[in-house]
Parts: sequence; C-alpha cells; structure tokens
Amino acid sequence: MPHQLLTDLDDAVLAGRSSDGDVRAFEVLIRRYTPLLRAYARRTLGSTDELDDVVQETFITAWDRLDRLEDQSKVKSWLMRILSRKCIDRIRARRFHDDVTEIEVEAPSDDAPERVAEARSREEAVETALGELPEAQRRCWVMKEVLEYSYDQIAEELDLPVSTVRGLLSRARKNMIRLMEGWR
Repeated sequence: MPHQLLTDLDDAVLAGRSSDGDVRAFEVLIRRYTPLLRAYARRTLGSTDELDDVVQETFITAWDRLDRLEDQSKVKSWLMRILSRKCIDRIRARRFHDDVTEIEVEAPSDDAPERVAEARSREEAVETALGELPEAQRRCWVMKEVLEYSYDQIAEELDLPVSTVRGLLSRARKNMIRLMEGWR
C-alpha cells in the first residue's frame, strides 16, 4: 500500500498494523495525535520543558504495549490515558521536590531537618496510600486533587459517566482518609 494512503486509514486499522510491527502505520498515529498529546501535556504540566519528553515516552510505551490494546478503535483515548499517567508521575515527582525545597528555604532554623523529614514522611504516606487504592479510584483522585480537573473533565478523560466519577472519588477520599489515619 503506498505511504500516502496510510494517512487515510482509521485508527483501528493503523493500530492493528502497528501491533503487527508496521512502523510506518505507527508513524501515522504519531503524526495524527502528537498535537493533541502536546496540548494536553502543556495544560497538565503547565510548562513546555517536559512536554516533548512526556509525549515521546507515551509513544514508546504505546509501541511496547500495542498488543494489549483490546479495542483498536479506541487508540486515541488509550494514548491519552498513557499520557495522563506519565503527566501525573511528573507532577508527583515535582510536587515532592517542591515541598521539600520550599520547606528548606522557608525554615533555615534548627528545626528545618525535622520539617523536611515530616514533608518526606507525608509524601511517602500519600504515595503508599495511593498505591493501595484500586486503579480507577487512584486515577480519579489524582486528576481531581493533584491536577484539579472538574468532574466533567475526569469523566471525559476516563470515558466514564459523571455519576461513576463522583462515586469513585467519594470512595477514594474515604479510603485515603482511612489509609492516612496512621500518618497523623
């Protein structure tokens, strides 16, 4: 099939060919979705430093896991979910670093090490608690609490009804309170 005709194929066909090792078909998906992924990453990360890295990592992960994509017509939302996870990881790493840096800068007194240790301890407790949440609850919680998405944005992103998102967030919050109980 001539190269220019690949661009006319729908996502399902391109994803199918890509999972069979067709690099040119995957390149079409990359060209098709890079602008969307970059826009999402810019909105999520709030800066352009990490944008290209996170988009590139998304496509590398997608290429490695294409054989696990059950409904190949949903490649767009699948790519968005991968990117979303990668952005969340970046934000978590950044927030942890920012918390520690802020505390060190704001508290040059003798108690600075304890405050840094407390911040680290809190972050580790949150990470541990998040790790124990079911994946759907964890994703909703991070999107709401870290990325500050609206219920509608979360529902759209995860392809769920808003009522389901509300339920997942309610359970996630209750679980986080229970799991963080020991930290306080």
